[in-house]
Amino acid sequence: MGVSARALATIAALTGVVVLAAGCSNDEVKPKWTGADSSAGGPSASASAAELPKAAFAAPNDGANDVSTATDLSLQAEPGANAQVTLTDASGAAVAGGLSSDGKAWVPGTQLKYGTQYTATVTSAGDTAGKKVSFTTMAKPGKTVNVSTAVSDNKTYGVGMPIVVRFGSSVPQDMRAAVEKRLIVTTTPPQVGTWYWFSGGEVHYRPKEYWQSGTKINVRLAVGGLQLTKNGWGSKDVTSTFNIGDKIVMTTDDKTHQMTVEQNGTVIKTVPVSLGKAKTPSSSGNMVVMDKNQSELFVGTDPSDPYRETVYWTQRITSGGEYIHAADWSEGDQGKRNVSHGCTNVSVSNAKYLYNLTKIGDVVIVKNTTRKLAWGNGWTDWDKSWDEFVKGSALPPPADTTASPSANPAVSASASA
Repeated sequence: MGVSARALATIAALTGVVVLAAGCSNDEVKPKWTGADSSAGGPSASASAAELPKAAFAAPNDGANDVSTATDLSLQAEPGANAQVTLTDASGAAVAGGLSSDGKAWVPGTQLKYGTQYTATVTSAGDTAGKKVSFTTMAKPGKTVNVSTAVSDNKTYGVGMPIVVRFGSSVPQDMRAAVEKRLIVTTTPPQVGTWYWFSGGEVHYRPKEYWQSGTKINVRLAVGGLQLTKNGWGSKDVTSTFNIGDKIVMTTDDKTHQMTVEQNGTVIKTVPVSLGKAKTPSSSGNMVVMDKNQSELFVGTDPSDPYRETVYWTQRITSGGEYIHAADWSEGDQGKRNVSHGCTNVSVSNAKYLYNLTKIGDVVIVKNTTRKLAWGNGWTDWDKSWDEFVKGSALPPPADTTASPSANPAVSASASA
């Protein structure tokens, strides 16, 4: 995944914000990177050749075998823009890639081939002969682990959209840091973000603040050939490119039984609602739209309060079953009292209006109900402050970790209809 020098973007693994700026096949373009504060990384380019450290490889070792196809080329020094790295396979074909933000490694832009010999060369100012290593990658493993993401190519999402990654087998805690380093998020414009492990099978990425409208995001899950469990390796790299659309925020206050709809900071509509009744209260917290359907069949699971209803213009906001949806049977209650099984009931016309306005990833905030949103009950990434969210990473926080406003705490589960 080479990134051109004229369109620098932010590649954020949990260690910070990285920009790969040059493919190895372009000798005229110098690899560059920026930090989270947009300052230059590595030694000053103005330093003399004599002052700059000479680059050499720390790993893989020359002659190494069974090297992971997800390997990086670690450097013994931090030569920054002083270094030029090339990597070629046995046929002489070049592999694109670029330096990490700290200058300690060169990262191939794609998964390397199985059972293939590669030759890497690094040169630096005052050492044009450079240092060279050859190594051979591992054979294709017998057991592979599938890795997937909830985001799709060329789709537009809301400003609250987390990048949700799921693993076919649980990643042990002692292996999560190595895995996290290979989950690469590139954003234009740059925005600081980090990952949070909800479990060994699921990790989410979110920025410090909501995504900026118009942001272009590239995701590379560089896990092909990476060991993910004690005896399982990633089956292949996964990539996706998507965009962030207008900022839509739907805020519902149970005290007023009203939903306020904002688009790019401007209130565009107020919608009367009916939330969950006393026995089945709605969750208060910070959520996002997870899924949308023109119709769904809702079936109650409580024998004392059964229902079976086809519901229209649905927008799911929790995994436990809370939705925004049309409810013609409660239109007389909307704006006045709560009669639902936990969902946000709105009129048919308002439900259709909201359905046509929103995107997956748009922000939903519910306030002043008797139930707090349970952490992990859906895409609850925004229900923790940034300072709390960064603690869910297996790596140190990114450079910019100044506090952001706290979100509502999460203490209990929810169910609805």
